[in-house]
Amino acid sequence: MQYGAFVDRVARRTGTSEERATELTRATLETLAERLTGGEVLDLAAQLPKPLQRVLNPHPRTEAADRFGAAEFVARVAQRAAVDENAARDAIRAVFCTLHEAITSGEFQDVAVQMPRDFRDMVEPALAPASRRT
Repeated sequence: MQYGAFVDRVARRTGTSEERATELTRATLETLAERLTGGEVLDLAAQLPKPLQRVLNPHPRTEAADRFGAAEFVARVAQRAAVDENAARDAIRAVFCTLHEAITSGEFQDVAVQMPRDFRDMVEPALAPASRRT
């Protein structure tokens, strides 16, 4: 998927401008990169357009992932994007749905499996069959 299409889909899903969707995507992917192991960050980055690869920083300093739950994930995205936590949660869902469309199903499953159970309400919408068509 091209970068512009990725951002456009996030914008449509969040009901925001493309500029705002770019910020929400950046905030979500930066936080996701902290939550994934270094190898998984590399695997994910390899399937995304260059501007998104740079956001993920595909040269991790460590293989270990930061172990934080969904509430902390939402708080970090909200802080990075300067939005409230409800808007951050909606943005995270939109980015995960768009990621699911942009990368292989196997890679998406590899990302999802690294997320603890409390991420379910943010990740599961991306797994619904209708999410691939939105």
